[in-house]
Formats: sequence, structure tokens, C-alpha cells
Amino acid sequence: MINAKFITIGLVSTFLIKAQNMKYPETEKQNITDEYFGEKIPSPYKWLEDDQSPKTQKWVKEQNTVTFEYLNKIPYKSQLRDQLTKLWNYERVSAPFESGDYTYYFRNNGLQSQSVLYRKLTKGGPEEIFLDPNKFSEDGTSSLGEISFSKDGSLVAYQVSEGGSDWRKVVVWDTRTKKQIGETLNDVKFSNIAWKANEGFYYSSYDKPKEGSSLSGKTEHHKLYFHDIRESQFQDKIIFGGDEIPRRYINATITEDQRYLVITAANSTSGNELYIQDFKNSNKIIPVITGFSNTYNVVTTEGDWIYIQTNQDAPNQKLVKLHSSHIGNKILDLKIVIPEINSVLQVTTANKTLFAKYIVDVYTEVKQYDLSGKILHTIQLPGLGQATGFSGKNNQKEIYYSFTSYIYPSTIFKLNTETGKSEIYRKPIINFNPKDFESKQVFYASKDGTKIPMTLTYKKGLKLDGKNPTILYGYGGFEISLLPTFSVSNAVWLLNGGIYAVANLRGGGEYGRKWHDAGTQLNKKNVFEDFIAAGEYLISNNYTSSGYMALSGGSNGGLLVGAVMTIRPDLAKVALPAVGVLDMLRYHTFTAGAGWAYDYGTADDNKEMFEYLKSYSPVHNVKKGTCYPATLITTGDHDDRVVPSHSYKFAAELQAKQDCSNPVLIRIETRAGHGAGKPTDLILEETADKFSFALYNFGIRELK
Repeated sequence: MINAKFITIGLVSTFLIKAQNMKYPETEKQNITDEYFGEKIPSPYKWLEDDQSPKTQKWVKEQNTVTFEYLNKIPYKSQLRDQLTKLWNYERVSAPFESGDYTYYFRNNGLQSQSVLYRKLTKGGPEEIFLDPNKFSEDGTSSLGEISFSKDGSLVAYQVSEGGSDWRKVVVWDTRTKKQIGETLNDVKFSNIAWKANEGFYYSSYDKPKEGSSLSGKTEHHKLYFHDIRESQFQDKIIFGGDEIPRRYINATITEDQRYLVITAANSTSGNELYIQDFKNSNKIIPVITGFSNTYNVVTTEGDWIYIQTNQDAPNQKLVKLHSSHIGNKILDLKIVIPEINSVLQVTTANKTLFAKYIVDVYTEVKQYDLSGKILHTIQLPGLGQATGFSGKNNQKEIYYSFTSYIYPSTIFKLNTETGKSEIYRKPIINFNPKDFESKQVFYASKDGTKIPMTLTYKKGLKLDGKNPTILYGYGGFEISLLPTFSVSNAVWLLNGGIYAVANLRGGGEYGRKWHDAGTQLNKKNVFEDFIAAGEYLISNNYTSSGYMALSGGSNGGLLVGAVMTIRPDLAKVALPAVGVLDMLRYHTFTAGAGWAYDYGTADDNKEMFEYLKSYSPVHNVKKGTCYPATLITTGDHDDRVVPSHSYKFAAELQAKQDCSNPVLIRIETRAGHGAGKPTDLILEETADKFSFALYNFGIRELK
């Protein structure tokens, strides 16, 4: 067991004093402005948006040189790296799933860059490696995306991401021989794979951006294709979308009975249309629900009945069913199967039953229903935490789910769908004892009085002396819920005596659509106020103080950190914005950014929205003469979701205007994208850098 504590020396340190005289690479300022509603906004670092130019790449190299020179001098960085490596090195196995004659499961021996897909005959037999993503590339930076088997399990299509890019390749195999069938499909993005028998599959993509802007070029109209495995990709026909039905996000699934093609279409990350083709009765794709006011997702089918989860007139979601004879009717006869309650609902299916997973104050509760909506069982979980899974085929009596919390390593359970009883299937062997730690939920008041939940995790016996190194983490957007989950990285922070605090901010999905909407567009500042109030709660209750607190968040959470550190630069000593959306006036002009407008609005909408975005956009609110927290910005130069120029421009502004000795560094990973599929060695190195940067700037000189 790692047993460490911090030795502090206030803020007097030879190395920290040197930080006062840090010399950053020179970032050219150009006389460029953008005009919005008659107002000219300076954009001196706009040239950094050209992420493929030699000039930008030179800047990246120079910034990394300064950053790693600083990080590598922190005396205990390697010690933290060793701690992370040691704890990370345990076998992890996924919940198994069946396809054809085989049972498949992923396994990582501990430090492999990517988890390996194994299989064995369901009736019994030796295991074998089916697919090893570690062989996709020499450095482990190519990863496996979605994998989808045909109904009989004889064919599989899997996606490959290179360097963390959202652009994928698709490879088709014969599962018996593990030999490729046909050619590799290229340039597939934001897509699942929906098999139609063994003929082929549906997939989605965009027109590839022009050469030179492949990572940042705007993607507009999604197109749904059907790929016949006997044909070339060049012969694939557009089934839906494109210029005829312009939608930004289109995805297709085929129901387990192979009767229905289900298409969801959307222009933003909230709300979608629903289209269905009933192969039994029609050769046409028919609109079931148009417009983007609500969400509709088909969960399962049973004969002529289609089960749909929706938030129509139900902010916390409900499950309804629609008879296939009513497809295309102007007025839909949606019959309620599971009604809305006060907790947010998510429905999965197995063995022709329904599993209702509820979020109850950030924890999971699960109930099992039959297809008529009659309750069968309440699933007994090990405690307060997050349970995921509860999915299986219509004839599958035993299914699997995972349970985890901030101090409970993810454990797989087997569930008998007929009795509702669970048993442990696989428990990880890891050198971490949950009994040594406490994870508790508190509620605090935000600026407007709204009660916000926050989970605090730390070693038992913690002294409330205001000197505990603390990471305050948040997200607050896109109706995404931050539920308890075990993390080796966070475990190392805890083992060293730190506090890990997660605030469940408005904008997320923890309390349904109303909670989400309360943190969007002209309400977005509620999210920042919620986060600020979380920090103030930790300080006023002596868990920590400003000098020992780090703000952390990624993607939309990177925006959160960037906004809060510019609104309240005195709140925390350290800021760790990762792959953040930081230029709120131009975010919608890159890749799929325009699809985030439901949450943010855009500067082109109207003057009010422009003024609001300008008032908190991190890039535009760095002020000269201000002391900002010690900041380590992290991004990847292959990030084609939140393009790295957001981080580049924010770093340039901070470095030019910082008015104290707190360092401002940007760490640019040159072999990674937004984060998905990042290999283990890069995760370990980046985490060690973040932790050591935070601790050193808290004035902590050594670990023991």
C-alpha cells in the first residue's frame, strides 16, 4: 500500500522563486479583428488556428520545451509516476457478451496500451485472442472504437481511431477465420455500425474537410450510408441525410429482430427526430417524429410494438410504446409503459424485460419490469454508487453489470433476470483498501440559493485544518451526469492524503432536463457560480483553502475551469483546464462545434447572445494586471473535436498578461486527440505531470 504524506514549506522554494523569472516563447500578436453586431473584437492569436502550419508547429514545440523543462525539475514527479504505475498495474476484465457460438470479453493485463478482446466457446473451451488493438500501431496511439457483430455472429465490423482522431477506419472480419473481408472503409465519423443480416451495415459520415484543415474543418451534413460487404466503399449509397435532409448528427440501428431500421437525426446535442423503416411492411423510411424539441430513442421491440424512451412532457424521461401501424400518423398514440418520476430514468433490456436505472441524488437505483410495465424486481446493489450494464439479448437469462464508486473499484456482477438475484462475477485484485477512505455527499447553496450536490472523498481521519491538497472537479453541460466511479489516478491522489471533490453542477443531467436547461445559453453562468460556490464551501468548512485547491475539468469542463479562473482568479491556487472550449465567440466554426449551440448559443445568433458569450469567454476575459492561478493547460494536437487552438490562444493570452509569479504552461500531447483511446503510458505521464504541478504550486516540496 502506498503510504505517503505531504511536507509543506509554505511558498518559499528555490524552484518556485525561479518561476518568477520564467521566460515563455514569444507568441506573435497580429492586428486582426472579428466583427460582431458592429463591434470589433481583437483576435491577435488567430493565426494559431492554423494548427497544421509550420509556424504553429514551431510554437507548439517551443511551448512544450518550456513546459517539460519546468515539470521535469519537480523532484517528486517520477515518484508520483511510479506510484501511478504500480497501482495501475492490475488485471482488468470487462463484462462478457455473447455473439454466435462465442463469449467475448476485453482484458488488460495492467499496463497494456489498449485492452485486448478475447473469446471462448460459450459451451466451453480454451480462450483465444480475437483482436489485439495494441497491434494497430507501434506506439499504442491507435485504438479500437465501436465493434459490432452481425446477428448470427459470423461477421464483425470494428472501427479504428488513429492518434485519437474522431475520423475512423472500419474493418470487416469473418469471425471464424479472423480474416478481413473486402476493403477497409475510410473517413467514418460519429457513427455506429448497424448490421442488416449478413448483407452489410449502415454507417454515418461527413464529407472530409479540405486538405490542410482535416483536423479543424467544419463538419456540417451527416450522411447515412449502406455498405454491401461485397462491394467497394465508393459504391455505397446515401440512404438518408446529406443535402436532401441536412442534419448534423445521424445514426442508425437495426432492432434485434431485424425488422426495423431506426434512424435518429439531430442538429445539436439535445433533441432529435425519429425515422423508422419497417422492413416487413414498407420499403420506405418514414418520419415518426420531426422537430428537435425532445429526445426519442428506441429501446427495444416486441412484434408490432416499438418501445421508446423520451423526455416529451417528461423532463426526467419516461418509456412509451408505439404500435407499428401508427408509424407515420400525424398524431401518435404513445402508450406509457414506465411513467416519469422525480428521478432521471434510463432504460435497457434483456430477456424480454426492462431495466429502469434511476439517478437518485447522483447514485444508481435499478428496478426490473416486464414489457407491460409491471414491476418484477428491485435489484439489490452493493451500496451507494454507479451501476452500468443491464443489457442483453431477448433470450439471454443471465446478464452482467458493473458497480463502482469513488472508493469501490469497478466490480462485475452476474444477474439472473428471472430471479433478480446478483452474484459477484469478477472482482479486481488491486492494492487499494476502501475501508481506509471515506466518500460522502454534501449539499451546498449556489449564489441563487439552488442546492447543489457534491461528493467529497478522502482518507479517514482527515484533519479539517484548511491545508489539505484538494482537486475540485466539475463538468456541468450537455446533460451529462457525473456519477461515482473509481479511478486509479484519483486513488493515488487520495493515498497521498489529498481530497477529491466532485460538484454536480447545473447543465448536467443529474436531475433531468430542467437541471440541464438551467445551465445552458443565457443561464450558462449558473454553472460557473455553482462551481465557485463549491470551492467556497470547501474553504469555509476548512477542508482546504485557496492556497491548496486546484480546479480541474476537461472539454466542457475545460471551459468551466477557464471561465471560473478568469471570473475568480483568487479562488484557487492552481487551474488545470484540459482540452477546453475556451473561445466562445468562434467555437462553432470548427469541426462539429456548431452542434453544441443548444448548450452555448452562438455569437452569430443575436446581439444579446454575443454579449453574454463575450462576457465569460475565457480567451476574451484575460485581463492585464491580474494574478491568475498557476495554470497547466493540457490538449492534444490531434484533437479534432475541441480543436487545440482554443488552448493555444488561451495560453498565449495568459502568458502575455499574467501579473505574478504563478507559472502559465501548456502541455501539448503530440500523439493524442480529445482523450478517447489514449494509451496507458500517456495517461500515466500526463497524470503525474498534473499532480506534481498542482502539489508543487501548493508549496509542497517533497512526498514521503
